[in-house]
Amino acid sequence: MALLIRGGTVVTAETTVRADVLCDGDKIIAVGPDLEAPAGADIIDAGGQYVMPGGIDPHTHMELPFMGTVASEDFYTGTAAGAAGGTTMIIDFVIPSPQQSLMEAYKTWRGWAEKAATDYSFHVAVTWWDDSVARDMGTLVQDHGVNSFKHFMAYKNAIMCEDEVLVNSFTRAWELGALCTVHAENGELVYHLQKKLIAQGITGPEGHPLSRPPEVEGEAANRAIRIAQVLGVPLYIVHVSCKEALEAISRARAEGQRVYGEVLAGHLVVDESVYRSTDFEFAAAHVMSPPFRSKEHQSALWRGLQSGNLQTTATDHCCFCAPQKAAGRNDFTKIPNGTGGVEDRMMVLWDQGVNTGRLTPNEFVKVTSANTAQIFNLYPRKGTVAVGADADIVVWDPKGTKTISAKTHHQNVDFNIFEGMTVTGIPSHTIAAGKLVYAKGELRTVRGAGRYVNRPAFPSYFEALKLVKDINTPKPVTRAAAAE
Repeated sequence: MALLIRGGTVVTAETTVRADVLCDGDKIIAVGPDLEAPAGADIIDAGGQYVMPGGIDPHTHMELPFMGTVASEDFYTGTAAGAAGGTTMIIDFVIPSPQQSLMEAYKTWRGWAEKAATDYSFHVAVTWWDDSVARDMGTLVQDHGVNSFKHFMAYKNAIMCEDEVLVNSFTRAWELGALCTVHAENGELVYHLQKKLIAQGITGPEGHPLSRPPEVEGEAANRAIRIAQVLGVPLYIVHVSCKEALEAISRARAEGQRVYGEVLAGHLVVDESVYRSTDFEFAAAHVMSPPFRSKEHQSALWRGLQSGNLQTTATDHCCFCAPQKAAGRNDFTKIPNGTGGVEDRMMVLWDQGVNTGRLTPNEFVKVTSANTAQIFNLYPRKGTVAVGADADIVVWDPKGTKTISAKTHHQNVDFNIFEGMTVTGIPSHTIAAGKLVYAKGELRTVRGAGRYVNRPAFPSYFEALKLVKDINTPKPVTRAAAAE
């Protein structure tokens, strides 16, 4: 069935132009003025609105088993909620248990994701190391379209990677042409501070940010960057929350290193005062890692996004309801870490970014879809409105308003970190794979309609990096040459 989006202004990362968009099946087949609708085509009136590529959230955790419980959001409810907010694809995380086969975990997550309403892909975490992990990494890249591997530098005694694992996994990723990603927090320091605070009688949610100060994130970010620099592998740092980590990224990029940074919508607008609430359920609902920071760090993150030193925006969508969070009522280290946002990310970023002048509409497209598509080798299939691209599109009403609330959101969680925020700039229609999945408040998603998307590795790009590294690497000096 054909679909014509008529009368809107098409906004991509590069251009802004008045044009119609014609979709047939799951592809865009024409972009231009005054397109004719084929017989029987559905027509969306986009007059006075923007037509942009659907959002890509590069960091979600649907139905994740974590900290003794399972995230409340599954792949259907989560992707459906994303569609209601203009997001048409997620990249979720396969997280093997220690000593679990990467392929076994990957197959489990693929099974869970079959219910997804929109397209999805996976990063795969490396949580331990032996020769079988190296083999599985090769199978995932070559046979299953996985081109990125995640490394947790936090969560000691669980999924934390020691430096030896980082070195081995980064080296293997280099061989495969895959991208390395890290959760940058010094897990040893976090563990030490947690024990110290508990011993001092600080057991409530206020202890969470105290145990994870900005310095532990900055140290880990810098360490990962320098390991990647020595090994010559590109690096992507997830959920950058503080200026210390941002400064490490900015410094490395200024030195010519290929490092990318991701920022969460929540870290841009929610500050650390939430942890000081006397209402346990409210404070615990905000417990995530890294924690929310002071307004000083928020300002730095906005500057990082504006300057291009942070390239992508995400949510780290990982939902736990109040009864689950209550597991840590007497010990903040046992509060399941995670918050929501997959439905709200684009609206919050438009309201706080575009409406304030921090971002242009084109920059909004860059940080919500295009940059992610390019970094993770989805472009130009995703991240643009162009002939041949997937028909993943959001029609955006810049004058539409909405008050965000857990009472009205589609996310399967009983709390919203943006509760009560009134945003201007909302999706009126969302199209995923050529199907209208959201229209003026009506959710029309179909369980299982989402497709797994392969992301090829980057062999030619890595070969170019290898050439540069070889040129710049000092050659060994022989004893004879030294004598001369």
